[in-house]
Amino acid sequence: RVHLVESGGGSVQAGGSLTLSCAASRNTASQYCWSWFRQAPGKRYEGVAAIDPDSKITYIDSVKGRFTISVDSAKKILYLQMNNLKPEDTATYYCAAECGIPGAGQPSMVVSGVEVGFESWGQGTLVTVSS
Repeated sequence: RVHLVESGGGSVQAGGSLTLSCAASRNTASQYCWSWFRQAPGKRYEGVAAIDPDSKITYIDSVKGRFTISVDSAKKILYLQMNNLKPEDTATYYCAAECGIPGAGQPSMVVSGVEVGFESWGQGTLVTVSS
C-alpha cells in the first residue's frame, strides 16, 4: 500500500477557503486513482471528489463549483481546494488512493460511473467551518 499523509485542515468561517494536501510515499500504477472522502461526526464516510486513471474528475453534487481536486503526479501530491466553505462541510477529510473493487463494508464512491473502493488511506485532517 501507499503511505498517504494529509495536511491543511483547520478552522474557518463560512465562506472561507482551505486547501488540503495529501503526500504519497511512492508511485504505483494503480495509485493514479485518487480521491477525497470525508466523515462528519456520527455520519458515514462520503466520497467528495476523485480523479480516475484517465484523469476524469468526479464531484458529489454538494461540492460542485466550490471544490477542486487536482494532482501533481511528479511531486506525488493530491490537493483539494475548497472555496465558499459551509458549516455542513465540517468533517475529517481523508485522501485515498489505489482504487479497485470495494470490499465488504469499505467506503466507496462512484467514479466515472463505476463504484470503486480504495486500498490506501491517509490518517485524516479535520476541517471545521463555523457559521
